[in-house]
Amino acid sequence: MSQTATPSGALDLTPAAARDAIGRWIAEHGLPRYRTDQVARRLWEAPVASWNDATELPAALRVALEHEFPLPRLRAETVEVSQDGTQKFLWRLDDGEAVESVLIPSGARRTLCISSQAGCALGCVFCATGRMGFRRNLTPFEIAGQVREIILRNPADKPTNVVYMGMGEPLLNWPAVDVSLSILNAPEGLGIGARHITVSTVGIIPGMEKLAARPEQFRLAISLHAPTPDRRLAIMPIQKKYGLDAVLAAAKAFRKRITFEYVLIGGANDTDADADQLARLARQAGALVNLLPLHPGGAPDLHPTPPARIRAFADRLRNQGVEAVVRRSRGLDINAACGQLRVEMEAKRRQARLASGAEI
Repeated sequence: MSQTATPSGALDLTPAAARDAIGRWIAEHGLPRYRTDQVARRLWEAPVASWNDATELPAALRVALEHEFPLPRLRAETVEVSQDGTQKFLWRLDDGEAVESVLIPSGARRTLCISSQAGCALGCVFCATGRMGFRRNLTPFEIAGQVREIILRNPADKPTNVVYMGMGEPLLNWPAVDVSLSILNAPEGLGIGARHITVSTVGIIPGMEKLAARPEQFRLAISLHAPTPDRRLAIMPIQKKYGLDAVLAAAKAFRKRITFEYVLIGGANDTDADADQLARLARQAGALVNLLPLHPGGAPDLHPTPPARIRAFADRLRNQGVEAVVRRSRGLDINAACGQLRVEMEAKRRQARLASGAEI
């Protein structure tokens, strides 16, 4: 199985590169130069589901564009809507793989959590995606296209913020993530400000260095989940390759304040001593700490830290000068844990195939 689908078409290019390709094609066909802008804006700025919907273009041009610059789609196989407004999408890809996105509304803010890989190789103990293993990397279109599909479904739902916190480790798919960041951020792309785009990593140091080298001020979130190397190793196998001290040293290259993501797991990383050690790391890094209750769907064999202990943990951080935010679990009435929806949908598909075979 290929580790990455083959990129193809204008939607897998940066907006600038796509515009150049369209411009060359327009010139080769002797069309007016203004057609380049008309066509290019329909990729991301004002996206269309198919060229036939770009009614400002002549019919013959629309037919030619369908052949020359096809517009692939991500198919929404399953959409679940929570009572709290959270929407969970399972996108079926052309090769049969599936990835997830979660749209989280909060007042005027709409945050879309997107996937960068189908599956994940890292095996963090609390994550349903890690349990399915790695399938393949996503292409730039398959990453940024999760945002595009939300807009096509309902323009009013266009995300104000995007976080690479869905399925997969973004910095293990840097070439595609690099292009997708340009698509999300560029004015001729989706036009989302760099400070509203967060890349979350377990600490892939080569990828962190490449992200830090970009001129835009994209935000970095580090999946910490334990404040010492030995405690972290018990939760996150990647600690063997990229140790905590080296990851935190690499984070110093980022100009904007970083975030520590910290999933609280009952009896694993939620003691007062853990809070004190985490506070020391956060003060040294000048980091905000996001405390996340363990989503019960992510790891059925683990137990969430009780609410009272979460409050005490957060207060202990704050009393030591650390800004700590307790994130409310969203979508508890749907399959909102990362990877959970895909795991459950694949299980249902297998059961259906077995039932069908049994009937024959």
